Amino acid sequence: MVDGRIQEGEYTKYEKARLIGARSLQISMGAPFVIKLSDDDLKKINYNPVEIAKLEFEKGVLNIDVKRLLPSERK
Repeated sequence: MVDGRIQEGEYTKYEKARLIGARSLQISMGAPFVIKLSDDDLKKINYNPVEIAKLEFEKGVLNIDVKRLLPSERK
């Protein structure tokens, strides 16, 4: 963050929560994982979709886009 502005590739805490929440819902509904997880890894996180979504987010492999409006585009 530079001068209070969010740079490309950075997310606010609200965007991060929304992305992880949306992805964990997809996983809980049966969507395949984007990352490879061993059975031991899954047991360690108790097959929790939120934790799986967090791991995917941290690795940067989520294919969900965030669109932000510039101040000049808001009405």
